[in-house]
Order: sequence, then structure tokens, then C-alpha cells
Amino acid sequence: MIYLKRVIISMFILLTGVFHASGVRADEWQIDIESGMVSSGYNDVKIPRETGTEISLTDDLETDSKVYYRLRLSLLKGERHYFSALFAPLELNASGSVNKIVTFEGVDFPANTALEAKYKFNSYRLTYRYGIINKPKLKIGFGFTGKIRDARVLVESPTLSSEKTNVGFVPLLSFSLLYMPSGKFSFSLDGDALAAPQGRAEDVLAAVRYAINDNIQFRVGYRILEGGADVDEVYNFALLHYLAAGITYSI
Repeated sequence: MIYLKRVIISMFILLTGVFHASGVRADEWQIDIESGMVSSGYNDVKIPRETGTEISLTDDLETDSKVYYRLRLSLLKGERHYFSALFAPLELNASGSVNKIVTFEGVDFPANTALEAKYKFNSYRLTYRYGIINKPKLKIGFGFTGKIRDARVLVESPTLSSEKTNVGFVPLLSFSLLYMPSGKFSFSLDGDALAAPQGRAEDVLAAVRYAINDNIQFRVGYRILEGGADVDEVYNFALLHYLAAGITYSI
């Protein structure tokens, strides 16, 4: 809980600093909470890429679905400028055995050994988008996101343990589309994505939204998170499916 409070306070300070630096005044704050169930479509790991054993955390092992949550703090300036800070923690657990020797980060796990794996992929993001279309029923925005990736893969048996951690910066393009056919219901598509020779990342949500009143909006939808890296230290690509529900409170 203390850690969560620090994250929220840090996001608040970052957004406030951005607006003071730009010399503009905020028009509207938004606090957004999203939760639901997340499950793995695939999650292939080979660490290091040249000498490690490629294993699937969904086929060779079994990954449990679990409840997730995300917190977002946003600031809207006028009708076109959008800033946000996102905290999106994620950790999945897998278990099972593999009928071959598994070499992971320099440790050899014997064949048919009971294995436990932990896959962590926490994300911290700052986003700016500019509304290029701003009509009563259609709004489209484009911008960019700076993402800090805090990743960890742990493999352990009753007698052995090995892990790989990585913290790094990832630049992404950001987009949003909002269609409002009526006063209460709307449909949205938004996310961050980018591809490069070393890897790719996509985090996209399609949702139906309902405005309870002028300050509170509820949504349900489907989120896809996919991507990974293919570099000397790590080969890891994963696909995650989210059944998402969220609520946005405007101040």
C-alpha cells in the first residue's frame, strides 16, 4: 500500500510539472481505475537467446489467469491536449514440467523437474496526445508515450533458481478514437504501439462506454497486450488477453 501511494503521488507530480513547464493551465483532471481478468495467449522465453532453452510458459508450463488492475491519472487542456500517467503492474505465475533439460540464465534444470515460473512486466507510462479531429460525435487523437518497462522472469525448482531482470525505456506511438452516437453511450479504441527490428509492443483497448453522469463514466471491453524483444540477452514474446472494466471520474 505504501508503494502504491508513492506511485500515485509520483504520477501527480510528473503531470503537474509538465503543465507548469508548458505554461498552460489544466482544464480537467481524470482519475481512471481499470480491472478485470488477464490470461496468456502465448509466452515464449529463451534466455539468453543463443544458449538458453526456449520454453513456453503457456504450452510447456501452465499459466494461471488472474485479476489485474491499472491506475491512470489524466489532465485535459481545452478540447485537444491530453496528458496522462499510467501505472500498470502485471505478474503471472506458471507451473509444470518439461521433458528436456531447460537452460535458463546459466542454470540447467533437469528434465521432468517440477518448475515454477514468475513473469513480471510492470509498466509506467507518460503520454501526450493531440486531438486532430474534434467533432461532436467523433474525436481522434495521436501522440507519443514514454514507457518504463520493469520486467522479470524467474524459473525455479525445489533445488534450483534463476532469474532475469530488465528495466528500460521504450518509446511508443499513442492513438485514440472516440465515437459518440448518443449522449450516454460511446465506443472507443485507444492504445500505444510501435515496432522495431529488436522487438515490438502493442497495448490496445476496444471498449463500450456509458456516462452515468457528467463526472462518472463506466466502460467494458477487451484489451490486447502483445510484443517482446529479440536481442542477445533475451528472447521473449508474449500475448495477453484482458477482459476489462473501468471507471473514470472527472474532477
